[in-house]
Order: sequence, then structure tokens, then C-alpha cells
Amino acid sequence: MSGSKQVLIGKIQGTHGIKGQLSVIPFAGDASSISKLENILVKAPNGALESFPVLSVRGSAKKIILGLKPFDNINQVLHLVGRELYAEREMLPELEPDEYYWTDLIGLQVVTETGEALGELVEIIETGSNDVYVVQREGREVLIPALEDVVVSVDLGNNLMTVALPEGLLEP
Repeated sequence: MSGSKQVLIGKIQGTHGIKGQLSVIPFAGDASSISKLENILVKAPNGALESFPVLSVRGSAKKIILGLKPFDNINQVLHLVGRELYAEREMLPELEPDEYYWTDLIGLQVVTETGEALGELVEIIETGSNDVYVVQREGREVLIPALEDVVVSVDLGNNLMTVALPEGLLEP
């Protein structure tokens, strides 16, 4: 597992209503897993993490409405829009085998089953059906679907992801 103590759990996409609630795109679980957190860390523009007590959480795996103390009106939270949310790793639910937090996957070296180096996993895009891994390869990006039949293995200890590429994926 990554040595990071904080895990990226979402991004504030906007405000919700006039009572200081935030609309959040979750990256680590749904509303039920985030509702178990006592505090959420908000990343400031200078990179510092500021802790806020969780007041309320509702929503789904695609969108969460989050209330944080001490905010109780929209004007107090407008400056938070666009910021990333983090949680202390030990406060998050334990994952099932073959489940990973995005933070642990970013930076992995990606190789094919034959050992061909594809590059570094630099971003994860959430789509309607499945996530997509963005791998930086020789100055261009390769988009790899995050599917069971594509991702053969993930070895966090060796910083390595092995994939079985769909035919024609690397062709220009």
C-alpha cells in the first residue's frame, strides 16, 4: 500500500442550496462510506490540508451532498468550489481484495502481460460505465479501460500494474 497518510476522496464541484452545503464528486466510495468520517480535509490552493468536521452526508456513488462545520450559508463555501477532499487513510473503510484507492494507483508503472512497458498511470477518468486509466507513453496518452479482463494484476509493493490490452489499442 502507498505510504500516503491521506487519500483523495473527492472533489467539490459546486455548492448545493443556500445553507452552505457542497456538491461533491466522490473518488473513494459512496455516501455511506464517507458518512462514517468525523473529519474531511480540504486542500487549499497552497497545498495545505485544513480539517473540517462532517455535519451531514447524503447521495450516491456519483454525487454527494456534504455539509461541513462551521459553514451554514452559501457565501461561506463559494471559495471551496474546485478543491480536492482528502481523508486520513486509517479512517476509511477497509477495501475488498482487488479494490484500490485512486491515490494508490496514480504513479504505477503499467506493463503488458508480455512485459512491454507502457508508461506511468497519471490520471483516472470516471465515466458512466467504468473508469479509464490514463497512461503517459512516449509523449502521448494511452487510455486503458479499468475492466477485470484488462487489468491482470496490481502490485503496489513493486509499483506495477499488468494489463492485457484489447487488440488495436496502441495503434494510432
